[in-house]
Amino acid sequence: MSPEFAKLPLITPYLYPGYHEYAAGANFASAGAGALAETHQGLVIDLKTQLSYFKNLKKHLKNKLGDAETKTLLFRAVYLINIGTNDYMVPFTRNPSLLQSYSQEEYTDMVIGNLTFVIKEIYKKGGRKFGFLNIAPLGCLPLARALNTGNAGACKQELTALAKLHNKALFEVLQKLENNLNGFKYSIADAYTSISERINNPLKYGFKEGNIACCGIGPYKGINSCGGKRSVKEYELCENASEYVFFDTVHPSEKANKQFAELMWNGTPNITRPYNLKALFEHK
Repeated sequence: MSPEFAKLPLITPYLYPGYHEYAAGANFASAGAGALAETHQGLVIDLKTQLSYFKNLKKHLKNKLGDAETKTLLFRAVYLINIGTNDYMVPFTRNPSLLQSYSQEEYTDMVIGNLTFVIKEIYKKGGRKFGFLNIAPLGCLPLARALNTGNAGACKQELTALAKLHNKALFEVLQKLENNLNGFKYSIADAYTSISERINNPLKYGFKEGNIACCGIGPYKGINSCGGKRSVKEYELCENASEYVFFDTVHPSEKANKQFAELMWNGTPNITRPYNLKALFEHK
């Protein structure tokens, strides 16, 4: 979600050198990270390490603002968490044996377990309002279609099944936390449904292409070569990215992301529930 909806500036990364202004928020995100420490290990800041930075930030705020003001700040803040996709996509594309060494339920439980731990720790430190996206129909991303050599062009059903399991487990965990933790409030936006609708009916949402990426090469432009900085150097780039649901092998285009941000901010309960982010920010 773009911070402009909440009338906030673009939030600077927490580790940006010399940056210590956190009145508008803090950004702990790490591109490519997962809830599991093993996901892109050594290349990203995993979720539990991000949590440790949040705890350090609380100490910094207490030293700067005092206990009472810090408590108020953390209580009023909204904690946006969007993680999980890489925990499934990375082993699927690079280490399938990892997924095969667990049942789908066991693997999903590990991802959701790490995420639940982090949510509870933020709650212990004073956080009360949380925003989430569930994960996309992973088997229908251009990358997954390109790799589905046994059934060219079809969605990779094992991956989509994992996404459905993850989303069901996440929703159930959030309902339990709401029932068990006093003052816990959350918003979850249904990215799975939103992306599926745009893949299947692109014209309805202002796109021309729902399956093929704008940038990449190979079937569905699903080989991750966009920019020519990976092992495959050749890539093709479409003329107008706003006509495509997907910009590259896994990432939606800017136009699609703007639509998802609007749904997160003021979406109706069929997509964003039990609160949308606008209601969550306004909740005292």
